[in-house]
Amino acid sequence: MFVTPAYAQAAAPAAGGAAAFAQFVPLILVFVIMYFLIMRPQQKKMRQHREMIGALKKGDNVITQGGILGKVVAVRDEEVEVEIAQGVRIRVVRATIAQVVNRAAPAAANS
Repeated sequence: MFVTPAYAQAAAPAAGGAAAFAQFVPLILVFVIMYFLIMRPQQKKMRQHREMIGALKKGDNVITQGGILGKVVAVRDEEVEVEIAQGVRIRVVRATIAQVVNRAAPAAANS
């Protein structure tokens, strides 16, 4: 008595492809925003680090990822020999160089 029978409504014609595309627009926007805020800056930072490592030369003062400060004594293919104290040299992998503190001045500029 209090319950009325439910009648199915007639299905309205669906918009089809436009409705499906409209559902994916927010997903596409999120991906674009993530690219510009996260992925692109990270790729730029990696490229700068690669260039810095490639430009390492004898006499550069460097900091390793472990926090060791030293002066580059020799540069090899995948390794760099760093002098951390007078007469104390260590070999580190190039990729573990975190930062070049300051470039060594050319010998002509010192005189």
